[in-house]
Amino acid sequence: MQATATTLDHEQKHVPVNSRNKVLIASLIGTAIEFFDFYIYATAAVIVFPHIFFPQGDPTAATLQSLATFAIAFVARPIGSALFGHFGDRIGRKVTLVASLLTMGISTVIIGVLPGYATMGIFAPLLLALARFG
Repeated sequence: MQATATTLDHEQKHVPVNSRNKVLIASLIGTAIEFFDFYIYATAAVIVFPHIFFPQGDPTAATLQSLATFAIAFVARPIGSALFGHFGDRIGRKVTLVASLLTMGISTVIIGVLPGYATMGIFAPLLLALARFG
């Protein structure tokens, strides 16, 4: 029985340090991209989105509505972490990390090409909120 315990200890000592570094770097890059996404959206939510997606009425109300779409991401984060955490355990963390980054990128592109309120009416802010959830 001690031979088995010794074998397991021996196997655990040979965990490649390179894989720890890869995980650390991948996590840092993913977090940096996510924070950059939040920064860009927050800037646009205050400066640009009130005029494009919420032009009717009071400018303060338009800014608050725009910031409400920013808050949607904070609701989506725990849901996404539960979903992607489940799939990370099932199919692998690398694939799941790439899928989550692609989801963020595609959502950002959709927000960038989304027509404004003048073109689509009430559907523009609704699609903005839906794209922000992704």
